[in-house]
Amino acid sequence: MTAIPRFTGDANPYVGGDPYADYRTAEFPFAQDADLADRRLGAGVVAANDEFFAERENLLVPGRAEFDPEHFGHKGKIMDGWETRRRRGVSADHPWPTAEDHDWALVRLGAPGVIHGIVVDTAHFRGNYPQAVSVEGVSMPGSPSPRELLADDVKWTTLVPRTAVGGHAANGFAVDVEQRFTHLRVNQHPDGGIARLRVHGEVVPDPAWLSALGTFDVVALENGGRAEDASDRFYSPATNTIQPGRSRKMDDGWETRRRRDTGHDWIRYRLVARSEIRALEIDTAYLKGNSAGWASVSVRDGEDGEWREILPRTRLQPDTDHRFTLTAPAVGTHARVDIFPDGGISRLRLFGSLTQEGAAGLEARYRGLGG
Repeated sequence: MTAIPRFTGDANPYVGGDPYADYRTAEFPFAQDADLADRRLGAGVVAANDEFFAERENLLVPGRAEFDPEHFGHKGKIMDGWETRRRRGVSADHPWPTAEDHDWALVRLGAPGVIHGIVVDTAHFRGNYPQAVSVEGVSMPGSPSPRELLADDVKWTTLVPRTAVGGHAANGFAVDVEQRFTHLRVNQHPDGGIARLRVHGEVVPDPAWLSALGTFDVVALENGGRAEDASDRFYSPATNTIQPGRSRKMDDGWETRRRRDTGHDWIRYRLVARSEIRALEIDTAYLKGNSAGWASVSVRDGEDGEWREILPRTRLQPDTDHRFTLTAPAVGTHARVDIFPDGGISRLRLFGSLTQEGAAGLEARYRGLGG
Protein backbone atom coordinates (compact mmCIF):
# COMPACT_ATOMS: atom_id res chain seq x y z
CA MET A 1 0.00 0.00 0.00
CA THR A 2 1.17 3.52 -0.79
CA ALA A 3 2.48 5.33 2.28
CA ILE A 4 -0.03 7.74 3.84
CA PRO A 5 1.23 11.34 3.71
CA ARG A 6 1.82 12.91 7.14
CA PHE A 7 1.21 16.53 8.04
CA THR A 8 2.67 18.09 11.19
CA GLY A 9 3.12 21.58 12.59
CA ASP A 10 1.21 24.81 12.38
CA ALA A 11 -0.32 26.07 9.16
CA ASN A 12 0.24 29.68 8.18
CA PRO A 13 -2.02 32.28 9.84
CA TYR A 14 -5.07 33.17 7.78
CA VAL A 15 -4.40 36.37 5.82
CA GLY A 16 -7.55 36.58 3.71
CA GLY A 17 -8.94 35.11 0.53
CA ASP A 18 -9.81 31.46 0.06
CA PRO A 19 -9.18 29.75 3.44
CA TYR A 20 -8.65 26.43 1.67
CA ALA A 21 -5.91 27.77 -0.61
CA ASP A 22 -3.17 26.47 1.72
CA TYR A 23 -5.08 23.46 3.08
CA ARG A 24 -2.95 20.33 3.24
CA THR A 25 -4.56 17.15 1.98
CA ALA A 26 -3.91 13.99 -0.02
CA GLU A 27 -5.65 11.13 -1.81
CA PHE A 28 -6.17 8.36 0.75
CA PRO A 29 -6.50 4.78 -0.56
CA PHE A 30 -9.47 4.05 1.71
CA ALA A 31 -11.45 7.18 0.86
CA GLN A 32 -13.76 5.36 -1.59
CA ASP A 33 -15.07 3.18 1.23
CA ALA A 34 -18.29 4.17 2.97
CA ASP A 35 -18.14 6.58 5.92
CA LEU A 36 -19.36 4.49 8.85
CA ALA A 37 -19.69 7.71 10.89
CA ASP A 38 -22.09 9.30 8.40
CA ARG A 39 -25.02 11.04 10.10
CA ARG A 40 -27.31 9.65 7.39
CA LEU A 41 -26.57 6.17 8.76
CA GLY A 42 -27.42 7.28 12.30
CA ALA A 43 -23.96 8.14 13.63
CA GLY A 44 -23.59 10.55 16.54
CA VAL A 45 -21.10 12.06 18.96
CA VAL A 46 -22.64 10.87 22.20
CA ALA A 47 -20.32 12.54 24.72
CA ALA A 48 -17.17 14.62 25.16
CA ASN A 49 -15.27 15.73 28.23
CA ASP A 50 -15.02 19.34 27.00
CA GLU A 51 -16.57 21.39 24.19
CA PHE A 52 -16.02 24.88 25.55
CA PHE A 53 -15.37 26.66 22.25
CA ALA A 54 -17.15 24.47 19.69
CA GLU A 55 -19.67 21.64 19.92
CA ARG A 56 -18.70 18.00 19.52
CA GLU A 57 -21.55 17.38 17.04
CA ASN A 58 -19.70 19.40 14.40
CA LEU A 59 -17.30 16.47 13.96
CA LEU A 60 -19.82 14.54 11.86
CA VAL A 61 -21.44 17.37 9.89
CA PRO A 62 -21.57 16.43 6.17
CA GLY A 63 -19.36 18.42 3.85
CA ARG A 64 -16.18 20.32 4.53
CA ALA A 65 -15.78 22.73 7.43
CA GLU A 66 -16.49 26.39 6.73
CA PHE A 67 -14.59 29.40 8.06
CA ASP A 68 -15.91 32.89 8.82
CA PRO A 69 -13.08 35.14 10.07
CA GLU A 70 -15.59 37.63 11.55
CA HIS A 71 -17.68 35.11 13.51
CA PHE A 72 -17.04 35.56 17.24
CA GLY A 73 -19.21 34.80 20.27
CA HIS A 74 -19.06 35.41 24.01
CA LYS A 75 -16.48 32.63 24.45
CA GLY A 76 -14.27 33.62 21.53
CA LYS A 77 -13.83 32.62 17.89
CA ILE A 78 -16.63 30.34 16.72
CA MET A 79 -15.21 27.41 14.78
CA ASP A 80 -16.90 24.80 12.63
CA GLY A 81 -15.55 21.81 14.53
CA TRP A 82 -15.01 20.43 18.03
CA GLU A 83 -12.75 22.67 20.13
CA THR A 84 -11.80 22.38 23.80
CA ARG A 85 -10.33 24.96 26.15
CA ARG A 86 -6.57 25.23 26.74
CA ARG A 87 -5.33 22.78 29.35
CA ARG A 88 -3.19 24.04 32.23
CA GLY A 89 -0.87 22.44 34.75
CA VAL A 90 -1.48 22.05 38.47
CA SER A 91 0.47 25.08 39.74
CA ALA A 92 2.57 28.10 38.84
CA ASP A 93 5.65 25.93 39.16
CA HIS A 94 4.13 23.38 36.73
CA PRO A 95 1.86 25.39 34.40
CA TRP A 96 2.02 22.87 31.54
CA PRO A 97 -0.32 19.91 31.00
CA THR A 98 1.17 16.49 31.65
CA ALA A 99 1.96 13.98 28.93
CA GLU A 100 -1.17 12.03 29.90
CA ASP A 101 -3.59 14.97 29.74
CA HIS A 102 -6.01 14.79 26.82
CA ASP A 103 -9.58 15.48 25.72
CA TRP A 104 -11.93 12.86 24.31
CA ALA A 105 -15.16 12.37 22.39
CA LEU A 106 -17.25 9.21 22.08
CA VAL A 107 -18.61 8.46 18.61
CA ARG A 108 -21.37 5.97 17.83
CA LEU A 109 -20.91 4.61 14.32
CA GLY A 110 -24.01 4.81 12.18
CA ALA A 111 -23.31 1.36 10.80
CA PRO A 112 -21.04 -1.03 12.71
CA GLY A 113 -18.29 -2.55 10.63
CA VAL A 114 -14.63 -3.11 9.81
CA ILE A 115 -12.65 0.14 9.67
CA HIS A 116 -10.12 0.59 6.87
CA GLY A 117 -9.10 4.19 7.44
CA ILE A 118 -9.76 7.28 9.54
CA VAL A 119 -9.41 10.96 8.63
CA VAL A 120 -8.95 13.49 11.45
CA ASP A 121 -9.46 16.81 9.67
CA THR A 122 -8.12 19.97 11.33
CA ALA A 123 -9.34 22.39 8.64
CA HIS A 124 -9.06 26.03 9.83
CA PHE A 125 -7.44 24.99 13.11
CA ARG A 126 -4.11 26.54 12.21
CA GLY A 127 -2.51 27.18 15.59
CA ASN A 128 -5.14 25.65 17.87
CA TYR A 129 -5.16 22.02 16.70
CA PRO A 130 -4.08 19.12 18.94
CA GLN A 131 -0.42 18.20 19.09
CA ALA A 132 -1.36 14.55 18.55
CA VAL A 133 -4.44 12.34 18.24
CA SER A 134 -5.28 8.72 18.97
CA VAL A 135 -8.38 6.64 18.20
CA GLU A 136 -9.73 3.55 19.93
CA GLY A 137 -12.64 1.27 19.05
CA VAL A 138 -15.00 -1.08 20.84
CA SER A 139 -17.92 -3.33 19.93
CA MET A 140 -20.89 -3.25 22.31
CA PRO A 141 -24.40 -4.61 21.65
CA GLY A 142 -27.54 -2.55 21.91
CA SER A 143 -27.43 1.17 22.61
CA PRO A 144 -24.91 1.69 25.44
CA SER A 145 -24.89 4.98 27.34
CA PRO A 146 -21.73 7.08 27.71
CA ARG A 147 -21.43 5.83 31.29
CA GLU A 148 -21.48 2.22 30.06
CA LEU A 149 -18.92 2.94 27.36
CA LEU A 150 -16.57 4.55 29.89
CA ALA A 151 -16.87 1.76 32.47
CA ASP A 152 -13.58 0.35 33.76
CA ASP A 153 -14.27 -3.14 32.41
CA VAL A 154 -14.72 -2.00 28.78
CA LYS A 155 -11.73 -3.05 26.69
CA TRP A 156 -10.86 -0.59 23.94
CA THR A 157 -8.74 -1.56 20.92
CA THR A 158 -6.18 0.93 19.57
CA LEU A 159 -6.91 1.80 15.95
CA VAL A 160 -4.65 4.85 15.65
CA PRO A 161 -1.81 5.09 18.18
CA ARG A 162 -0.89 8.51 19.55
CA THR A 163 0.41 10.28 16.46
CA ALA A 164 1.45 13.88 15.78
CA VAL A 165 -0.84 15.76 13.40
CA GLY A 166 -0.75 19.03 11.53
CA GLY A 167 -2.98 22.08 11.60
CA HIS A 168 -5.33 22.95 8.71
CA ALA A 169 -4.83 19.49 7.23
CA ALA A 170 -6.56 16.20 6.45
CA ASN A 171 -4.67 13.75 8.66
CA GLY A 172 -5.27 10.25 7.32
CA PHE A 173 -4.57 6.93 9.03
CA ALA A 174 -4.86 3.45 7.55
CA VAL A 175 -6.34 0.90 9.97
CA ASP A 176 -5.51 -2.81 9.81
CA VAL A 177 -7.65 -4.39 12.53
CA GLU A 178 -10.03 -7.16 11.38
CA GLN A 179 -12.77 -6.55 13.94
CA ARG A 180 -16.31 -5.21 13.89
CA PHE A 181 -16.64 -1.94 15.83
CA THR A 182 -19.70 -0.04 17.01
CA HIS A 183 -18.13 2.95 18.84
CA LEU A 184 -14.94 5.02 18.76
CA ARG A 185 -13.13 7.11 21.34
CA VAL A 186 -11.31 10.01 19.66
CA ASN A 187 -8.57 11.55 21.80
CA GLN A 188 -6.74 14.82 21.23
CA HIS A 189 -3.51 15.39 23.12
CA PRO A 190 -3.48 17.59 25.11
CA ASP A 191 -6.31 19.82 23.78
CA GLY A 192 -7.34 21.84 20.74
CA GLY A 193 -9.73 21.50 17.86
CA ILE A 194 -10.74 18.99 15.18
CA ALA A 195 -13.04 20.05 12.36
CA ARG A 196 -14.29 16.75 10.94
CA LEU A 197 -13.98 13.00 11.55
CA ARG A 198 -14.44 10.46 8.76
CA VAL A 199 -14.38 6.70 9.40
CA HIS A 200 -14.08 4.70 6.18
CA GLY A 201 -14.78 1.00 6.09
CA GLU A 202 -17.14 -1.88 5.35
CA VAL A 203 -20.53 -2.31 7.01
CA VAL A 204 -21.01 -5.63 8.83
CA PRO A 205 -24.68 -6.00 9.81
CA ASP A 206 -26.13 -8.13 12.59
CA PRO A 207 -27.45 -11.34 10.95
CA ALA A 208 -30.14 -11.74 13.62
CA TRP A 209 -31.62 -8.36 12.69
CA LEU A 210 -31.72 -9.13 8.96
CA SER A 211 -33.21 -12.56 9.66
CA ALA A 212 -35.98 -10.95 11.72
CA LEU A 213 -36.75 -8.51 8.90
CA GLY A 214 -37.11 -11.31 6.36
CA THR A 215 -37.46 -9.12 3.26
CA PHE A 216 -35.20 -6.06 3.08
CA ASP A 217 -33.03 -4.03 0.71
CA VAL A 218 -30.12 -6.40 0.03
CA VAL A 219 -27.90 -3.70 -1.51
CA ALA A 220 -28.52 -0.94 1.07
CA LEU A 221 -25.38 0.41 2.71
CA GLU A 222 -26.87 0.12 6.21
CA ASN A 223 -27.57 -3.58 5.59
CA GLY A 224 -24.05 -4.33 4.36
CA GLY A 225 -24.29 -3.61 0.63
CA ARG A 226 -21.36 -1.94 -1.08
CA ALA A 227 -20.67 0.05 -4.25
CA GLU A 228 -17.52 -1.68 -5.49
CA ASP A 229 -16.78 0.31 -8.63
CA ALA A 230 -18.26 2.84 -11.03
CA SER A 231 -17.48 4.17 -14.47
CA ASP A 232 -17.61 7.79 -13.33
CA ARG A 233 -17.56 9.65 -9.99
CA PHE A 234 -17.12 13.14 -11.38
CA TYR A 235 -19.92 14.92 -9.51
CA SER A 236 -20.76 12.54 -6.65
CA PRO A 237 -19.84 9.13 -5.23
CA ALA A 238 -21.61 5.95 -6.32
CA THR A 239 -22.16 5.05 -2.65
CA ASN A 240 -24.83 7.77 -2.50
CA THR A 241 -27.18 5.47 -4.43
CA ILE A 242 -27.43 3.02 -1.50
CA GLN A 243 -27.68 5.55 1.34
CA PRO A 244 -30.76 5.48 3.62
CA GLY A 245 -33.87 7.42 2.70
CA ARG A 246 -34.71 9.36 -0.42
CA SER A 247 -32.32 11.90 -1.87
CA ARG A 248 -32.99 15.40 -0.56
CA LYS A 249 -31.05 17.39 -3.16
CA MET A 250 -29.29 16.85 -6.46
CA ASP A 251 -25.82 16.07 -5.10
CA ASP A 252 -27.25 13.46 -2.71
CA GLY A 253 -27.40 11.00 -5.61
CA TRP A 254 -24.97 9.86 -8.32
CA GLU A 255 -24.37 12.02 -11.37
CA THR A 256 -21.78 11.53 -14.12
CA ARG A 257 -20.13 14.02 -16.43
CA ARG A 258 -21.62 14.53 -19.88
CA ARG A 259 -20.49 11.89 -22.34
CA ARG A 260 -19.30 12.89 -25.81
CA ASP A 261 -18.98 9.34 -27.12
CA THR A 262 -21.25 6.32 -27.69
CA GLY A 263 -20.52 4.63 -24.36
CA HIS A 264 -22.57 4.50 -21.17
CA ASP A 265 -22.06 4.64 -17.39
CA TRP A 266 -22.50 2.01 -14.69
CA ILE A 267 -22.11 1.07 -11.00
CA ARG A 268 -21.21 -2.41 -9.73
CA TYR A 269 -22.39 -3.48 -6.27
CA ARG A 270 -21.71 -6.29 -3.84
CA LEU A 271 -24.85 -7.44 -2.03
CA VAL A 272 -24.84 -8.05 1.72
CA ALA A 273 -24.65 -11.79 0.93
CA ARG A 274 -26.11 -14.24 -1.59
CA SER A 275 -29.73 -13.16 -1.98
CA GLU A 276 -33.01 -13.69 -3.80
CA ILE A 277 -34.20 -10.41 -5.34
CA ARG A 278 -37.94 -10.05 -6.00
CA ALA A 279 -38.46 -6.33 -6.59
CA LEU A 280 -36.41 -3.21 -7.26
CA GLU A 281 -36.59 0.57 -7.37
CA ILE A 282 -34.64 3.12 -9.38
CA ASP A 283 -35.17 6.66 -8.09
CA THR A 284 -34.17 9.82 -9.98
CA ALA A 285 -35.27 12.26 -7.25
CA TYR A 286 -33.97 15.84 -7.82
CA LEU A 287 -32.34 14.82 -11.10
CA LYS A 288 -34.51 16.76 -13.49
CA GLY A 289 -32.53 17.87 -16.53
CA ASN A 290 -29.72 15.43 -15.84
CA SER A 291 -31.34 12.09 -14.96
CA ALA A 292 -30.31 8.98 -16.87
CA GLY A 293 -32.34 8.43 -20.02
CA TRP A 294 -32.57 4.66 -19.68
CA ALA A 295 -31.36 2.06 -17.19
CA SER A 296 -30.95 -1.69 -16.91
CA VAL A 297 -30.11 -3.90 -13.92
CA SER A 298 -28.17 -7.18 -13.93
CA VAL A 299 -27.04 -9.67 -11.29
CA ARG A 300 -24.38 -12.34 -11.13
CA ASP A 301 -23.94 -15.25 -8.74
CA GLY A 302 -20.34 -15.44 -7.46
CA GLU A 303 -17.17 -13.57 -8.42
CA ASP A 304 -16.90 -15.47 -11.73
CA GLY A 305 -20.60 -15.75 -12.50
CA GLU A 306 -22.19 -14.56 -15.72
CA TRP A 307 -24.11 -11.30 -15.65
CA ARG A 308 -27.85 -11.88 -16.13
CA GLU A 309 -30.20 -9.02 -16.94
CA ILE A 310 -33.19 -8.83 -14.58
CA LEU A 311 -34.47 -5.44 -15.78
CA PRO A 312 -34.04 -4.75 -19.49
CA ARG A 313 -33.12 -1.29 -20.70
CA THR A 314 -36.05 0.84 -19.51
CA ARG A 315 -36.93 4.49 -20.05
CA LEU A 316 -36.59 6.62 -16.91
CA GLN A 317 -38.47 9.79 -16.03
CA PRO A 318 -36.82 12.75 -14.28
CA ASP A 319 -37.40 13.21 -10.52
CA THR A 320 -39.38 9.95 -10.28
CA ASP A 321 -39.30 6.77 -8.19
CA HIS A 322 -39.62 3.80 -10.59
CA ARG A 323 -40.78 0.45 -9.13
CA PHE A 324 -40.50 -2.97 -10.75
CA THR A 325 -41.51 -6.47 -9.63
CA LEU A 326 -39.77 -9.55 -11.03
CA THR A 327 -41.73 -12.48 -12.45
CA ALA A 328 -39.27 -14.87 -10.73
CA PRO A 329 -36.70 -14.29 -7.96
CA ALA A 330 -33.19 -13.46 -9.18
CA VAL A 331 -30.39 -15.08 -7.16
CA GLY A 332 -27.01 -13.38 -6.94
CA THR A 333 -24.14 -11.95 -4.93
CA HIS A 334 -23.48 -8.88 -7.08
CA ALA A 335 -25.60 -6.38 -8.99
CA ARG A 336 -24.95 -3.81 -11.65
CA VAL A 337 -26.95 -0.83 -12.84
CA ASP A 338 -26.19 0.52 -16.32
CA ILE A 339 -27.43 3.97 -17.33
CA PHE A 340 -27.68 5.21 -20.90
CA PRO A 341 -25.98 7.26 -22.02
CA ASP A 342 -25.03 9.27 -18.93
CA GLY A 343 -26.62 11.43 -16.22
CA GLY A 344 -27.57 9.96 -12.89
CA ILE A 345 -29.83 8.17 -10.47
CA SER A 346 -30.38 9.04 -6.82
CA ARG A 347 -31.13 5.59 -5.32
CA LEU A 348 -31.15 1.90 -6.22
CA ARG A 349 -33.17 -0.52 -4.05
CA LEU A 350 -33.10 -4.31 -4.43
CA PHE A 351 -35.71 -5.98 -2.23
CA GLY A 352 -35.39 -9.62 -1.32
CA SER A 353 -34.03 -11.99 1.31
CA LEU A 354 -30.89 -13.99 2.01
CA THR A 355 -30.53 -17.48 0.65
CA GLN A 356 -29.67 -20.23 3.13
CA GLU A 357 -26.07 -20.13 1.90
CA GLY A 358 -25.96 -16.33 2.14
CA ALA A 359 -27.31 -16.30 5.69
CA ALA A 360 -24.76 -18.91 6.81
CA GLY A 361 -21.87 -17.00 5.25
CA LEU A 362 -22.94 -13.73 6.85
CA GLU A 363 -23.28 -15.38 10.26
CA ALA A 364 -19.79 -16.89 10.00
CA ARG A 365 -18.25 -13.53 9.04
CA TYR A 366 -20.08 -11.74 11.85
CA ARG A 367 -18.81 -14.24 14.44
CA GLY A 368 -15.31 -14.18 13.00
CA LEU A 369 -15.16 -10.40 13.47
CA GLY A 370 -16.16 -10.60 17.11
CA GLY A 371 -19.88 -9.94 16.69
